[in-house]
Amino acid sequence: MGELGVRESDLDESFTRSGGHGGQNVNKVSTAVVLVHRPTGLRVRCEKERFQALNRFLARRILLDKIEAQQRGVAAAEQSRVEKIRRQKRRRSRRARQRLVELKRRQGEKKEMRRQVVTE
Repeated sequence: MGELGVRESDLDESFTRSGGHGGQNVNKVSTAVVLVHRPTGLRVRCEKERFQALNRFLARRILLDKIEAQQRGVAAAEQSRVEKIRRQKRRRSRRARQRLVELKRRQGEKKEMRRQVVTE
């Protein structure tokens, strides 16, 4: 949690009854955990296990994975944007320009073949 800058005070934690496997325990005891990270608005609900303590641990782990993925996504998006601009500004080599012109010529020939034939 420290590496990602997540503090315990940023989390809202609540407990609800879970369903599914676990018998009477999950039907009567609030074992499901709902975590909300206030700064990002991410919400996680965990009811995988029969025990509240284990669900609390798993919910925190899932939440941290989501926060890390979100932070990496922002950084990756910025990096790809910079790379795209760099590629756009880069000058093409002579061979690449020739290849591009050749591909355009071939595409034009294909389109020319699709034209309607005029018969007189």
